[in-house]
Order: sequence, then C-alpha cells, then structure tokens
Amino acid sequence: MGDDSEWMKLPIDQKCEHKIWKARLNGYEEALKLFQRIEDEKSPEWGKYLGLIKKFVTDSNAVAQLKGLEAALAFIENAHFAGKTTGEVVSGVVTKVFNQPKARAKELGMDICFMYIEIEKAEVVQDELLKGLDNKNPKIVVACIETLRKALSEFGSKIVTLKPVVKVLPKQFESREKAVRDEAKLLAVEIYKWIRDALRPSLQNINSVQLKELEEEWVKLPSSPPKQTRFLRSQQDLKAKFEEQQAQGGEQSDGDDGEEMVVAVDPYELLEPVEILSKMPKDFYEKIEAKKWQERKEALEAVEALTKNPKLENGDYGDLVRALKKVVGKDANVMLVSMAAKCLAGLAAGLRKKFGTYAGQVVPTILEKFKEKKPQVVQALQEAIDAIFLTTTLQNLSEEILAVMDNKNPSIKQQASLFLARSFRHCTQATLPKSILKPFCAALIKQVNDSAPEVRDAAFEALGTAMKVVGEKAVNPFLADLDKLKLDKIKECADKVELSGGRKGAGGGGTVEKKCAAKAVVPAESVSKSSVPSKSQSSANKVSVPPKKGKPTSAAGAKSKKSSDSKEFTESELSVEVCQDLAAGVLPASCLEQLDSANWKDRLASMEEFQRAVETMDKAAMPCQALVRMLAKKPGWKETNFQVMQLKLRIVALIAQRGQFSKTSASVVLDGLVDKVGDVKCGGNAKEGLTAIGEACSLPWTAEQVVSMAFSQKNPKNQAETLNWLSNAMKEFGFAGINVKGFINNVKTALGATNPAVRTAAITLLGVMYLYMGAPLRMFFEDEKPALLAQIDAEFEKMQGQSPPPPIRYTKKGAAEEEGGEVEEQDEDAGGGGQNIMDLLPRTDVSDKITTDLVSKIGDKNWKIRKEGLDEVAAIISDAKFIMANIGELPLALKGRLSDSNKILVQQTLSILQQLATAMGPGLKQHVKALGIPIITVLGDSKPNVRATALTTLQAWVEQTGMKDWLEGEDLSEELKRENPFLRQELLGWLAEKLPTQRTVPGDLMLCIPQLYACLEDRNGDVRKKAQDALPTFMMHLGYDKMTKATGKLKPASKDQVVSMLEKARAVMPAKPAAPAKTGGGKGSAEPNRAASGIFNTSRSQLPSEDVADSKPEVKKVRGGMAAKKGAAGKKPVSKGQKDDEDKSGPLFILIANAKEQRIKEEKQLKILKWNFITPRDEYVEQLKTQMSTCFAKWLQDELFHFDFQRHVKAIGVMIERLESESEATISCLDLILKWFTLRFFDTNTTVLMKVLEYLKLLFAMLNRENYHLTEYEANSFVPYLILKVGESKDVVRKDVRAILAMLCKVYPASKVFPFLMDGTKSKNSKQRAECLEELGCLIEGYGMNVCQPTPAKSLKEIAVHIGDRDTSVRNAALNTVVAVYNVCGEQVYKLIGNLSEKDMSMLEERIKRSAKKAPTAVAKQTATDRSQKEQPTNSNATFLRKPAQEDPNKLNQARQNAQHTESLHPSIPKEFQLDLDMIEMDQGRVCELPDLVQHKLDELLEPIMIPEPKMRSVSPHFDELHNSTASTINFVISQVASGDINTSIQALAQIDEVLRQEDKAEVMSGHIDQFLIATIMQLRLINSTHMADDRVDKKDIIKLYSCIIGNMLSLFSMESLAREASMGVLKDLMHGLITLMLDSRVEDVEDGTQVIRSVNLLVIRVLEKSDQTNMIRSLILVPNLLSTKNVLNWTSNSSMFIYIQCLWRVIRFLPETINNINLDRILLDVHNFMKVFPKEKLKQLKSDVPHRTLKTLLHTLCKLTGAKILDHLSMIENRNESELEAHLRRVVKHSGNLAGLKSDRSNEKGGLRIDDRMSKAKVSDILSEIFKKIGSKENTKEGLTELYEYKQKYSDADLEPFLKNTSQFFQSYVERGLRMIESEREGKTRIQTTAVIPQHGVDSSLSSNEELKPAVYYERLKILRQRQGLENTSRVSWCYSFTAYQMASSTDMLQSKLSQLKESRELYMQEHNVHSPTHTNTRSASPAANLDDLKKRLERIKSKRQ
Repeated sequence: MGDDSEWMKLPIDQKCEHKIWKARLNGYEEALKLFQRIEDEKSPEWGKYLGLIKKFVTDSNAVAQLKGLEAALAFIENAHFAGKTTGEVVSGVVTKVFNQPKARAKELGMDICFMYIEIEKAEVVQDELLKGLDNKNPKIVVACIETLRKALSEFGSKIVTLKPVVKVLPKQFESREKAVRDEAKLLAVEIYKWIRDALRPSLQNINSVQLKELEEEWVKLPSSPPKQTRFLRSQQDLKAKFEEQQAQGGEQSDGDDGEEMVVAVDPYELLEPVEILSKMPKDFYEKIEAKKWQERKEALEAVEALTKNPKLENGDYGDLVRALKKVVGKDANVMLVSMAAKCLAGLAAGLRKKFGTYAGQVVPTILEKFKEKKPQVVQALQEAIDAIFLTTTLQNLSEEILAVMDNKNPSIKQQASLFLARSFRHCTQATLPKSILKPFCAALIKQVNDSAPEVRDAAFEALGTAMKVVGEKAVNPFLADLDKLKLDKIKECADKVELSGGRKGAGGGGTVEKKCAAKAVVPAESVSKSSVPSKSQSSANKVSVPPKKGKPTSAAGAKSKKSSDSKEFTESELSVEVCQDLAAGVLPASCLEQLDSANWKDRLASMEEFQRAVETMDKAAMPCQALVRMLAKKPGWKETNFQVMQLKLRIVALIAQRGQFSKTSASVVLDGLVDKVGDVKCGGNAKEGLTAIGEACSLPWTAEQVVSMAFSQKNPKNQAETLNWLSNAMKEFGFAGINVKGFINNVKTALGATNPAVRTAAITLLGVMYLYMGAPLRMFFEDEKPALLAQIDAEFEKMQGQSPPPPIRYTKKGAAEEEGGEVEEQDEDAGGGGQNIMDLLPRTDVSDKITTDLVSKIGDKNWKIRKEGLDEVAAIISDAKFIMANIGELPLALKGRLSDSNKILVQQTLSILQQLATAMGPGLKQHVKALGIPIITVLGDSKPNVRATALTTLQAWVEQTGMKDWLEGEDLSEELKRENPFLRQELLGWLAEKLPTQRTVPGDLMLCIPQLYACLEDRNGDVRKKAQDALPTFMMHLGYDKMTKATGKLKPASKDQVVSMLEKARAVMPAKPAAPAKTGGGKGSAEPNRAASGIFNTSRSQLPSEDVADSKPEVKKVRGGMAAKKGAAGKKPVSKGQKDDEDKSGPLFILIANAKEQRIKEEKQLKILKWNFITPRDEYVEQLKTQMSTCFAKWLQDELFHFDFQRHVKAIGVMIERLESESEATISCLDLILKWFTLRFFDTNTTVLMKVLEYLKLLFAMLNRENYHLTEYEANSFVPYLILKVGESKDVVRKDVRAILAMLCKVYPASKVFPFLMDGTKSKNSKQRAECLEELGCLIEGYGMNVCQPTPAKSLKEIAVHIGDRDTSVRNAALNTVVAVYNVCGEQVYKLIGNLSEKDMSMLEERIKRSAKKAPTAVAKQTATDRSQKEQPTNSNATFLRKPAQEDPNKLNQARQNAQHTESLHPSIPKEFQLDLDMIEMDQGRVCELPDLVQHKLDELLEPIMIPEPKMRSVSPHFDELHNSTASTINFVISQVASGDINTSIQALAQIDEVLRQEDKAEVMSGHIDQFLIATIMQLRLINSTHMADDRVDKKDIIKLYSCIIGNMLSLFSMESLAREASMGVLKDLMHGLITLMLDSRVEDVEDGTQVIRSVNLLVIRVLEKSDQTNMIRSLILVPNLLSTKNVLNWTSNSSMFIYIQCLWRVIRFLPETINNINLDRILLDVHNFMKVFPKEKLKQLKSDVPHRTLKTLLHTLCKLTGAKILDHLSMIENRNESELEAHLRRVVKHSGNLAGLKSDRSNEKGGLRIDDRMSKAKVSDILSEIFKKIGSKENTKEGLTELYEYKQKYSDADLEPFLKNTSQFFQSYVERGLRMIESEREGKTRIQTTAVIPQHGVDSSLSSNEELKPAVYYERLKILRQRQGLENTSRVSWCYSFTAYQMASSTDMLQSKLSQLKESRELYMQEHNVHSPTHTNTRSASPAANLDDLKKRLERIKSKRQ
C-alpha cells in the first residue's frame, strides 16, 4: 500500500508514464474522464498528453492497453492538434494492437484509425496500414487489410486513395495464409464496388481460380454505385445531406455523388507500365523494310501485340514511330497500313502525354493517307489520329491540319474536317480560344462552299461542333460572310452534337434547369463507365469530367440578350431615290433645295441648317446613309468654297458620332475625306471625320480603307497627312485589331516616295507602331536600303523605353460590350496584341528542304559530315528568316546531335536551336517535347561553356513558347531524377528564376517535388543551395500544405530536415504576379506591366502581402478607366501622373539587409558576370538593371537607363539632393551606383560627365564623413574606369578626376589604389599615362614607399621605363615620380629602378640635382606656405601641382637644423615623448640622491595633438587640415607598432610606454587594448619570421625591440582594469606568440637573449594573473594547438603543449579567488566542446595522460568550489543529456558528497605539485629517461642537466635513484656537480631574473616586500642595462623547459582583420596629419637611426659627467 499511496498522489500525466501497470491503468481511466470533460478543443491541457498517446496504445500490459486505447480514441476525437500524433500512433496500433488476441483491442485500434481519417489524416493512416502488409505476423496483415476495407466502405474512394492499395493487392492473393487471401478477396470486392472494371487489368495475373471466384462475387454486386457513409470533419454539409436522405428512405439521391465517385479514379493510373522496347523482335527494323509484305506483316503483328498493353513505360520510341509512319505513308499494302495505324493508336493510348513528342511528325502523314477510300483503312487511321490528338493539343497540330484543308483531294478535306469536329468535342471554351478557332473557321468556311457534298457536310459538322463548344456568339464573327441558309445548317448541326462526358455546350441549353440537366447526364455516364471501353472509345472517356454544378447554364442565355446591342450594325446600299425620300423626312425642304445651288452663300446656309438638324436628330431616326449621300450630291466633295467644305466635313463627323453609322455609309464619304485630308484649310475637319468614322466602324477597318485610298491617289500631301492621321489615331484607339500586313506594303511605298514629307510621315508611323509591336516590326524592313534602315532605327531608338499611351477612344461596339460586361473579344485582342505580332510575319515552308539526305548527313558517323549537315540546316534557316512550324524530321535529327560526343557539334546544334526559336516564333510550341526537353538534358554537360549556351538556348525558346508546355507532363521530373549535379543545379536555378513570373502552372509540377526533396539532400553543395532557393518558388504555386504533405514519404530524418526548410521557405515565399489589367485597346500588356513594375523596388524578403497591397490600386485604376468609357478614360492619364509624383516622393534607394553581401557572393561564385570589360556590353547593362530593380525606385531606374541624356542629368540631380538624407541607403547600394557611373564614363556627353563627377565628389566626401571604407568588390568595379577619365582631353574633367582620386584615398587604402594607377600607366593615351604617373608620385610623397605594391622594386622598374617615353609630359611625370622616391629613400632609388639606358639615367641624375638645389629656398618659404594652407582649406576641385622636392638626403646636419627649425615653429607641442637632454646635461646633482623625475602635464594628451610637420619635405597636395582627435592619434601610434621598420616600432612603443607608466593618464588607452595587443602580436610574428632570419638586420636592434615590447606588456598587465579588456581571441594569440618566443632557440644564441626569455617568463605569469580569468581559461582550453587532433595525439613533454598545460595549472590555482568573477556557463560550454571533439576514448590514445588529468583537475576544482550548483551552469549546452561533461560532473558531485568539506590543495601554489597528483609513474619514467638520454649525449648534455634541475625543482619528491644506480660513479658525480653548478649560478642571478629589461621601466613584479627603493637600486639597474650593450653575457634561465623551436599555427581571422584596419587607419592618419612614416631608415638621411646615434653620444656625455 505504501507504493500505491505514492503514485496515487501523482498528476494524471505522470501516472500514465509510471512503471507500475496499475498506476498506468488508473492514469488512463482518469485521462479518459478528463478528455471527455474538456470542452475546449484548443485547451492547453491537451498539450500535456501530446507525446504520451503512443504509449497509451503500445502499453505492455493488456488490461492497461485496453483502457489506454479508449483514452487515445477520446483524445483523437476531441483534441484540436491530435493530427500531429497520427504517424506514431497508427504505427503503434499496427504493431502492438492488431496482434492482440482480444477482439476488443483490435476493434478499438480500427476505431482509432478511422478517427484519424475523419480528422483529415487519411493519407498517413493509409501509408502505415500499407506498411503493415509487409509484417511477418499474418494477424497484423489480416487486420490491416480489414481496416483498409472498412475504411474504403465507410469513407469511399475519394478519401481512401485506391492506387497504392490496388498496387499491393495481387501480392496478398499469393499469401500462404488462407485468412490473408480471404481478406484480400473481400477487399477486392469492395474496391470493385467503387471503380468497377478499372480494377480488372490489375488483377489479371492472379490465380485463375481466385479470379473466377472474384468474378462470381462481382456479378452479385448491385449495379448502383456505393455511397460514402462516414464523413470527414470538413464534409459536414455532405453528412447532413446523407442523414436527411436516410431519414426519407434513401431513394431520392440524384446520383451526383455516385457519379463523382465513379470518375474519381482513372483506371490508367492504377496500371503498372509495361516496358515493350526491349521485347520487340531484334530484326524488326530489318523486317519492316523487307520487300515481301508477309515479313513486314510479321514485324507489325509483333509490335501490335506489344502495343495492346494499356499502359506503356516511357522511353525513346522515336525509331519505332518513324518506322510505323513510313509504313502508313508509303506502304502500298492497305492491310499493313491499317496495322501500322493500330500500332500508332496503341502507342498513343499507352503513352498518353508522353507520346505528344511524336504527334507533330505523325499527324501530317495520317491526314495525307486519308486519300485511301477503303473503310477499314479509314477507320484505323481515324482511331490512330483520335488517340494521338489526346496526347497533345489542338494548337500544336493546327499548322498540320490547316495545311491539308486546301488539299485537292476531297477525301482528305472531308476527313480533316471530321477530325476537327471530333477534336472540338474534347475541347472547352478555355482550350479553344479565338486565336485558334479563327484560322480553322476561315478554312472550314471555304469548305462549306466546296463542290463535293461530303466535304460540305463535314465542314458543317465541324463548325456546328465549334459553335456548341464555345457558343454562338464567339463563332458568329467568323461566319459573317455566310448566308442564312448555311448558318441555319450549322446551327442544326450544333444542336445534334453531343460533347464528350455529356457536357453542355456554351451555346445552348440556356433555359434548362441545372438539376434536370444533371439528371439527364447521369444515365449516359453510368452506361459509358460500366463496361470496359475499347481502345477507340477510351479516348473520349479519358478526358471526361463531371458536370459543373456551381454555375447555371442559363447564364449564357442571359449574356445572349445583349448580343443584339453589341452586334455590328450593317445595312444594304440604298438607291439615290430612296436616300432623297429618307433625307426629305428629316431635313428642311429649303436645306435640300439649296444643297446644289450655284451661290456659295446658299450652299453655306444649307449646310448650317443641315448641321442644326443633325444635332437635334434622334439616333434611331437618323438615316445616316441617306444623309451622307445628300452631302455627296453635286458638287459633293468637289466643293470649291472652303467654308462650305469645312461645314460639310464637320457634319460627316457629327453623323458618324450620333447615328448608327455603318461601313456602307462610310464607304460613301471616305473617298471625299481622304481627298481633303491634305488640304490646308479643311484637313483638320477631314481628320476629325475620319476619327469619328473610326469610332463608328472600328479603326482597323477604317485605317485599311483610308490608307489604300490615299496611296491609290498621286497626291503626296494627302498621303503624308493620311499617315500622320493614322499615327495619331493609333495612339488614341490603341493597336487592337490592326492588320499590320494591310499597311506594310503601303508603308514601304511611302518610304520609297520622292516627297520627303511622305517619307517622314511613314517613319513617324513606324515609330508609333514600334511602341506596340516592338522589335519584330523591323523584320518587315530588313531588305530596305541601309540609309533608310538607319533612319528607321533612329526613330525606333527614340521610342525605346517609352510605353504606349492608354487608349482614349473606343469603337461604339466596344463601348456597348463594356457596358454589358462583355469585353472578352476585345480583351483577347488587346492581350494578344503583343503575342500575335509574330503571326503577321510572312513565313516560309522549309519542310521540302529538310530532305532525307540532309537528315542522314546530320546522323552520319563521321563528325565532319555531321557538321556539314548542321551547316546546311543553319543556312536554310538563315536564308528563310521566318519559317513555318513544319520542319519534317529535323527535330529528331537535331535531338541526336544534342548528345553528340563532339562538344563543338553540340554547341553548333544549340546555336541552330536558337536560330530556330527566332525564325519559327510561337509555332515552336509543338516542338517543346521533342527538342526543348533535350536542351535541358544538355544542362548536365561537364563543360561550363556548353551549359551556358544551353541555358541561353532555353531562354530563347521559353520567350517564344511560354512556360506552360515545359511544365506539363513528367519530362521535368524525369530530368531531375538524373543524378547529375550540373543538370540539377542549372535546372533548379532556371526554375527558381522562371516560376515566380508565372501566374498559373500545370498540376504536373507536383511531380517534381520528390526530386526537389532529393536535391535538398544531394551530396553536392551547389545542388542543395539551388534546391533551397527553388523551394519558395515551388511553394508559391503548389502551396505549403501540399508540399508538406509530400514529405510523408520521406525517411523520418530527412522529413524533419525538409519540413524545417519548408518553414523557412514559407517566410520568404514570393507572391504570385498580379493578373494583367485589361485595357480597352492598345498593347494589352503595356499598362499592366507598367503597373506591376511600380512595386518592384520592394525587397524580395518582405512579405508578399505588401506587394499585393501596392499593386491593387493601380489595377483598379486601369479597369476603372476601361469601364467608365470616355469620361473615366480621359481622366486616367491625370491619375497616372499623380501616381508618378507619389512614386518620386518616396525613397530613391531601398535598404535591404545583406543585399550587397549577396551580390558579392554571387560574383565570387561566378553566378553573375564579373564587372570587367573594355567597353560595356548589353549583358552587363541588363544585369545591372536586374540588380537595381530590387533596391532602386522604379522611376529612378527608368530615368537612369533612359536613352535621353537629359534624363540622366535630372536623375543625378535628384540623387545629389537626397545624398545626405538617404546616406545609409546610398551606402547599401553603393556598388550598383558606382557601376552605373562606370557606364557613364563611356558616354561622350560632357554635360553628363561633369554632373557625374560632381556627384562623385559629394559622394566620397559623404563616405569619408561616415567613416565608410570601400570594399575590394566596389573598388574593382569602379576605380579602373575612373582612371580611364584621368586621360580626358578636357582640363576641367582631368582636374575633377584627380580631386576624386585624392578623396578616394580617404575611404580606400592608398596602397590598394596604387596598382590601379600602375595599370593606368600602360594605357595608349599619353595624357592618361602622364596623369597616372603624377598621381603615383603624390601617393609616394604622401604615404612613403609602403604604398608601392606589390614591391617597391617592381613598381619603380615599371615607372622608370616611362623615362624613355616619346611624349614629353609622360617623361617629365616619370622623372618627377622617381625624384619623389629619391626624396623618400635616397640613393637606394638607383637599386630600385634597375638598369636604365645611359640617356635616361643622365636625365634622371640631372633632375635629381636640380631638385636638390631648390631645397634651401623651399625651406625658407615653408612657413608661409603652411600658413596659407591653413587659412585656405584645400579645394577638392583645385589643380594639383607637384611642388619641387625640398630635401637633400646626404646632409645630416642640415636635416637636424631643419628639425630644430620645425620645432621652433610649433612651440605649443608638448614634449611628453621627447627626452630632455639639455636638462640632464646641466644636472650636477649627487649620485646618491634620487633624481627628480620630470612632471609631465599629461592633461594636454586629451587635447588635440599637433604632429610636427615632416622634415625637409613639401606638403602633399592631397592632405587636408590637421585632424584633431586623441583616438586617431592613438590609432596612428598603435599602427606604427606593427611597422616593418624596427626603429619606427621602437619609437611607437616608447610613446605608448610613457602613457602606460602614468596610471592617471593610462585610461586613454581604454578601448584600444585589443588593437594594441594585435599590433604587438603582429610585430612578434614579424620578428620571428622575418627579422630573425635576415642576416642584414642587427640582432641588437631585435633585442631592443623585444625589450620594448615586453616592457609595454608588463606595464599594461600591471593595470588590472586595462588587462581585463583583452578579449579571448587576442589572449589566445598573445599566449601563442609569447610561448613561441620562449621556445625560439635563435633568441638564446643572441647576446642578452636569455634575459629576454626570462622577462617573457615573468610576462606570461603577469598575463595569467591579471587578465580576465574567463577569457584566460577559455583561451587556454581552446588554443589552436590543443584542439588539433594531431597535436593532442602526439603530445609529449618536449612541446609547446606542455607549457600550455602548465599555464592552465597555474590558472587553476587562482580559481578559489576568482571563482565568483568567472563565467562558468561559457567555460563549461568550451569544455563540453573540447570533450565532444576529444572524447575519453581518443584521449586515452595519448602517450601521456597529463592532458586528460589536467582537464579532470579543472573540473574537480570547479566542482569543489561550487558544489552541486555547477550543474545549473550547463544552460548553454544543447542536448545536455548527450553531453559527456554533464555525466562527468554528476559523477564528481555524487562521489564527493559535500564538496565544501574537502581539503584545499592551495598549498601547491607555492611549492611544486606532488608527483603522484600530477603524473603517473609510467609518465615519470618516460620523462626522466628522456632527460638522462640528453645528459648522456655529447651535444645535449648541458640542456639535459638544465632540464633535470628544473624537474627536481618542480617535483621535489622525485626519486632519481633507479636511473643513477646502473651508471658509473663518474657519471653520477658529473650529474651532481652539474646540478650544483646550475643551482649556484641561478642563485647568484636572482635579481637579474626578476628585473625588467626596459630602460624606462623599473617595476619588479616578483618583489613582495614594501621596502623603499633607494637611488642605488636604479643605478644597479642602469648597470644591468649597460651590460646588455655587450659588456657581459648571461646564460639562459627559464621557469619552463628548453625546447626546440616550434612553429605555431597562423593567426586567427580576427587578427588579420584588425591588422588591415590598423594599416588603413595608419594610412588615413598619415594623410590627415601630413605625417610620413619613416621607412627604410638604413639608407635614408635624417632617419630615426641617425637621431638615435646622436642621442647615444649625448647619453655618453651625461654618464661621463656623472662618474
């Protein structure tokens, strides 16, 4: 009971997990009650049980399991998120419940499965049940089959997917278990209820007895379809309906639901595909060509048997199809023709869409073969062509069908029409648009008038079928020329037509009620589906669809009511008498009488009356034809008085506007109007009349009539004005319906006219047409003369970038349609305006040129012949220019060459395919499957250039065909299945680019998802990246839910990964592009594109809803303008203008996070073109446009890329205005801005260039203020092109460019600008060479020789070459630059420049002498110059003139004088960093007295620091005023610490030491500690790698530098506040540098080297003590050496590893004092990572266990100090349960008990650790053996003794007896004597060891006493310093072992980045402060070395006086 009482108190969820079954049982019971009690399905209470439900159903106790199943069922039924548990729970039910003997358990398990199905998880449940069928336990298999059967029975075949069930069903019939077979039989019967005979093919191969039993059971089944009895949660409306029917007896169902069930499963989908290609007879192709027809018959019979398989495996059927086609087309035996046709029909039916590739080749042959009249042949051909039609589209076959419609053979025409009629039955309004219907109707109308009755009847049937499908209204416009009798016949045919699937056509049945229609359809459908369709009938059933229930069919009738209003008004021609009678009824008698009066005034009065009558006349009563005929009455259009004529023309316009004006009326007046259009006085009225007629009768018709009339005259004025009117009319009406072909010949005539006005008007008209048509228009005029073509191109150039204006006029018919909401036709015309242009081009049929010989050539074995064939094809296409889609067998021939082994031929084939795309235009669509998909295969080629060409070809094809055809079918998914990384990444990248532009995509895209998921886990990183990029674009079309559902078939590990990627993709999923707005006319896509592009400057990463929100108002405006007709349309341009203004008020640049970094990354990965060119090509401009579109305002981008330079100037002006306000965004787009400016450098317009330079100066000034530094990426894409302009002929441009270059050096290191200028000196432009050389001289003057990259010698040699240049200015510039170098480095210049010719050398020497003579005068003028520079700040536009050099490098005294002179000029400069020698010399105080130290006023340090002017050197014109900033001063000094020049570094260290020694002033270093340490580390590395290896460098200087570094470090780490600022990474590198120095044997060999090593020893201890202990411990744990597997596994005591571990031991000793200040979480995370990389097993492989023991000691100490609380500090470790660290800590805490009670081992701090605590005995033996080996060695004996002494000092209890007892007495004496000598030597030099080696620094950190320092102490230290100058030598003593030099790993990335910052800071500082780094001191006069020599002499004098 005690146990019971414990678990009874637990909460319910914990009871359910309890190990006692009774507790679990009780928990399940309480959970069941709780689940039934919770009302809120989203209650948080459910969440507690989400992870427990699987345990409910898989409980090991049978009693508890039953109750658990009940509770689980209640949970699934009531919890909102129960669906999340589906997979694991159903899996548990299958494996742990279905095998239970209790029936109740099995029943509950099934109920759980059904409940999951009810909550929409049917697919997951089904998958788990199907997995259960593979279980070895037959009980489980039976239960799974039974569950599937019951689920199907209750939920129906729409919920339970039958395809996977049918697939595994035959296997169950083969089971050895009778129970399984019986259950499978019941399942088969249940499936048959739902899909009937579709199941038969799948079960054909089971045992015949079983099949017979099934047949018997199937016969017993009722004929009525079954119904769903249980419903999903989302089907509650169906459930209510079902319950209602049940209540009424279940007899009133209309059968709709059952019908839907029947068609839900396509039998074809249930079948397994059969592979037949390999089963074909091997001699098939030989037999099919045999002369005997019996052999050919045998071959065909074999294939026919194979093609009877209902579903065929995809493969290459090209050869088979060609063979069958040849039989159909050429075989004389009609029986064989029939057989071949049946084979083709079988292939088409078995392959379905996959056969579409071959359809275009076969259909023309079949159509031609219809000339055969034998019924069996005709029937076979009909079945074949019908089956083939279902594999493709009518659009793809349109050209082939239309080609035979004009055939002379009536049988062919008849059968083609009948084929069309049958094809139309399978079409809908959507798949039979007007663009396809129009040419077919035109061809059929011709056949309606054919002499053969069978042809006429077939044509009537086809037209009637079309009318039934798309509606009478859609077809009538094409039947306008038919008489009523023929129209009635067509309508009669339409009424007789029955569409496939019982669909109602768009043209009839308008008044029939929906329900009745549905009822009428059902029986026919049921009958058609109840039996297995034959091959010929199956085509109709495959595409049948259930009747639509949502829309009543009466809608068509409602629409047709308005057809009378929108129908074009027509009237017959009236006689003159009738017209007079009609006119007399509406016009005053006086008006008619005076019309032909001889007096013009009477005629004028008559016209005025006429006008008034027309204005007041009613529209319906206006007899337009009669009125215009009255106007044409004599004198008519020959009227001589212009006033009368003007009125007459105005009346024509009024009649056209106000009346029902027909084309008959128009033809009466048009001739007169055209005659007057060129008249000066009447021309305007004539044009108004023409426009009014255009509104009444449509512009296309009017324009065609007017132009033909004008050009039938010979009046050039009329011709010109007609063309001008037409240009204007096109802009007003738009381009919809314009027949381009009708104008082209007349326009060509006008272009060849002698009158210039006509030519000009024609060119203007072409310009307007270009707005709508674009580039294809030019193709009509390719053959014109070059001069004329140039004029046309110039006009087109003007129009580029402009979009067509919105239409403001509409035809009356169009307006009527808009009011009625019927704008379909006009929309289509408008929308197709852009696409249908290509159809207007005259095309050539080249099929006759694609001969069999040519095709065989292309497939020849010899590559040269194959190339000849391809060359011929290219020539054929090139000659034809525009070709028809029929190209014979060329597609298959070219397809073969795409996989050619010769890559040159592959590329040539791709080029031909590009040609083909341009030449064929939209007709290319039918070749997508045959030729397009193989292009995708080429994307997998290993050669990048081949892949690039394939991608270009693909792009060209898609431009012509659109994306739909590419995405249909399985072709893309098949390509992605190929495990080719190149193919996958290129294809996915292409899809990621294309899919976002599509509004809709075919459902077949879903087939690519499994392959996409596979690519997400591909081995290739690029494939994975591309797949991730493509995910959002797939998701935008398929939806998140579908894609998540598709992950169900993945492995669990893969699924989790993919689902997380889908979540990320969901966040960045792009919005679908908005539907194009409809316009009443004009280029249909122009306005929508413009509207859509207005929102493209938003970030891709922003939410899609923002895009949609922005786009909606624009779309509404467009539609509003259309619907509101003229009024609203008139207002539209105003609103558009307002929109533009609003756009311009927004930001110019959009700030997108990481966009620039992404562009840099893409360029590095070569995903985009690198910005590197001689002249910019189009692809660079297009790339820049694309990149700018995401972050530039749309209007700004349009301006920047406009053809008019004025727009560029305007745009730059706006950018200048916004530069300050948008500085941050400008910087984010800086790379794109600079790239655009590089394009402007190639323009010839000076105005733009000057504006560009103005902006650049302001831009670089802003960048300098913002402290921005150009990246390499930005500089490389801009600086080379800027340097091009430095050679500009105009002085003003060169001046500005030089100014920009000067400013550039403030934001980009001068050392990196130098190589660009060097490249500029190679230019052919002499001005550019000269200016670049001058600029190089300025850089060297300003920055010293450090800027010369890559090396000074190489640079100077290249510069010196120009001394011999032909151009004087270049020679002078080169000489000036070399002189500048001479001023910096003296005589060394002669070595650097190399060998010069005698002439060049004499010129140089002469120039150097002249420059030296000018030096004295320059010094005298220096003060005035400096003052003037300070009073007048340097203007960035000023001309840079090189000042003469002012230094004689050979005169040290003069240099010193100049130095003193300079100092006197700046008396205010404090002398904190100077040694006051004069005061020391005058000091005569006693030696025993402590000298008074100088009290420096360091307060001034925080004030602006004035750096002295450079000695003997002119001020570089690049520098601005002195920059006053303490931080920049410190940065500059720190940057000099890392200098390559030793003296420069020493001086910088001395200055920093002065600051650090004074505690009250040392705080200025705060914030610069990491920077200073990094510079120091870099200097240590430089010494180690360069100076120590250079024999030319004095080793005393190196020791001096080491001393300064160590002194600085000691000072720094004496101040805890500053020492703690050192970061972990920097400490890690510092320790690495110091330990490397300690182990460097070369230092020991140098005089005073041992002193340095001892000082380093002291410094290391100081660093360990004073640094931030968290950072210190972490740096020691994570040192690169420690984490190197190689170093850890090869660990020995003679490596730097041992020193690192000693350091770690020392830090461990500090832990008791520092435990409260360290970040335990961070340290434990690092230990965890260490243990993860080096688990216990790996550490045990070490030769020594010291690293392992050290780590354990650290953890043990931490546990001892913190106790059990240490376990609370593991928060930063993920998956703590898997952490080896946590387990270790728990063990330590557990075994230690109360850790606070343990004894402290702090006593080890002062003494050596005992050997037992530190190392194992084996390790001790190893170490001592190694030491004694060294002692026994002649070379290493001294080192061995030293190590032994050190060892005894550390381990005082070490026992040496075992190692000495076997040796000789002499050896033992030798060892003892050696140890005593070392001991005495060390005791005598203790003071030296503890003394710092810095002259200025006297802190002894080892002294613990507080005794007062006497003056003698300082003199003692001075003596030591003197010893260091060579008087004494000391031996090396160190607290660490003496090891061989050990090369450490390279510095961290942080160190490198800091160094680059330091270098840049240094250059900037030098530039701003006019400071020149004193480099190359060995050869330079007035160098620091010279000053030091002088200093030494003075110090010697001081010493002599003191002594």
